[in-house]
Amino acid sequence: MNSLNFTLSMNTTFVRPPFFYIRGLNNLPYAKYYYVFLCFVFIVSVLGNSFVMFSIYKERSFHTPKYFSVFNLALADLGESTALIPNLIAMFLFDSQYISFDACLANMFFVFFFSSLQSLTLTILAYDRLVAICLPLRYHAIITMQAMTVILTVVWAYNSVLLILMVSLVPRLSFCKSIVVESYFCDHGPIFRMACNDNHVNLIMGIINMILLLYVPLFLTVLSYVFISGALFKIASWEGRFKAIKTCSAHLIMVAIYYMPILSIYMAGLFFPIQPNVRIMNTSFSKAITPMMNPIIYVLNTEEFKEFIKKLFRRKKKTQQK
Repeated sequence: MNSLNFTLSMNTTFVRPPFFYIRGLNNLPYAKYYYVFLCFVFIVSVLGNSFVMFSIYKERSFHTPKYFSVFNLALADLGESTALIPNLIAMFLFDSQYISFDACLANMFFVFFFSSLQSLTLTILAYDRLVAICLPLRYHAIITMQAMTVILTVVWAYNSVLLILMVSLVPRLSFCKSIVVESYFCDHGPIFRMACNDNHVNLIMGIINMILLLYVPLFLTVLSYVFISGALFKIASWEGRFKAIKTCSAHLIMVAIYYMPILSIYMAGLFFPIQPNVRIMNTSFSKAITPMMNPIIYVLNTEEFKEFIKKLFRRKKKTQQK
């Protein structure tokens, strides 16, 4: 590994390495079993999210603003899995942890883009539930296909601009000491910290993106549920409250699965130092498992999807009988 860490003479002003070395999971005990697990997770993620997208496209009753945003979430899940897991599996199968400079920037953009898109889409779904429970009579006037198209277009543009800015600032950095990325993908933080020249702009951009793409969506989601809780207390019957809560259950579980691993590792880091392997294991597991679990949770907790699956089985039976 020492051959990958190099120091150039002080008069060298700018160094752009042809490639980086992703340390990844090679220092983890029993890493090969984890790679097998990731392969399983990737297959389930692709099948699950493809099924959700196919169902929404095929079933006319799903052609609504709410399911338009669910389609967007499934697309984000599929995108993140595809941007992250195949590269990890390729590292294991071909024992090659090198990645070219340009490919590394592309990997950084797409992993962060689809991960942030998940966060933003969960906030849109929280807004949908807020209007449905707090303003049920005006729901169809407020949440229209046109309104949802505008919201999703703004979210894609907002996400793209912030991440293009972040990634475009990396080529200005000089990497004269090391090319070893202490992460399992081309992570922004570990890469800009390797720079020999001034990286304060990259640090500030990283913090801004973390606030705007992680904490602000989380705050808006929590705020939505504060208002939803207030509306639930105004419902007289327990049956009415339970029915309203049930419509939010799938979304709440998805929010918990997405945010809890991320927040737990950040909170733990405030009080004691975290070993790199622990951080890598936690973040890689959460980023892999969330896209797999989202379609499973949605299908199992949504009556419309259950009915659609029953309809598919009935059609299959009729076809076999013929």
